[in-house]
Amino acid sequence: MHGDPRGVRLPRGKWRVVHVPPEPNEGQGEKVLTGRLADSAGARHNLKGFRGTAPRPCAVSTDTETGTSRTVDDIFLPSGRLRPDILDEPTARVLRESLSLTRSTNWDSVRTPHLFMGLLAAPDSGVAKWANRLGADLPGLLDQFRELFCQQNAEPVPPLLLNREFLSDNVIRLLRDAHGRAGDCGRHSVTPMDLLITLFTTPNSIVAECFERIGVTAAKLTELAVLAERDVPIK
Repeated sequence: MHGDPRGVRLPRGKWRVVHVPPEPNEGQGEKVLTGRLADSAGARHNLKGFRGTAPRPCAVSTDTETGTSRTVDDIFLPSGRLRPDILDEPTARVLRESLSLTRSTNWDSVRTPHLFMGLLAAPDSGVAKWANRLGADLPGLLDQFRELFCQQNAEPVPPLLLNREFLSDNVIRLLRDAHGRAGDCGRHSVTPMDLLITLFTTPNSIVAECFERIGVTAAKLTELAVLAERDVPIK
């Protein structure tokens, strides 16, 4: 892969959003991202996935003043806004880019590919080292993902915020997992590498599956990301 001057090339394809009936115990239908990718020989592969599952339940604690139970959300404020104190500044920039890319690709909520595109658009040193180990050109890879996930005929999307209602269930789950990973590493703030590694290790990751189609496994992506993270000086 390092010998290819063109870097990592993803297969082209068209993607669309379809609605499916609600799962048991869910109040609303969810969106499923489906697509069709062409490999280098021209064969067609059906790629399914990205179906959101219910986010993990919030913890319940006891209010010391009233003795009553209350729900404690690990990453959201009561207003639904993502807590800014759990993000370091590079991660905040990544999420702002993800919002912008969600709008520019005509989606009405942030999906996991948009998180990945945000990492490519605002890479910190760890993400840059990961791309270098992979032999990938970050701007070129961003262009490919933007093309893959752009909805050409969709209605214009109004401004989006980092609020729960603008995040897919999969993104909420991924953010919680990344926050948990940061805690496991003894950090209070989520880093871009927490997001990147969680993107590759989350079950049924459509980002990882895109790479699988060109022969790069999720295990390899994760290995390179962990090695890149170790190369980043601890702040």
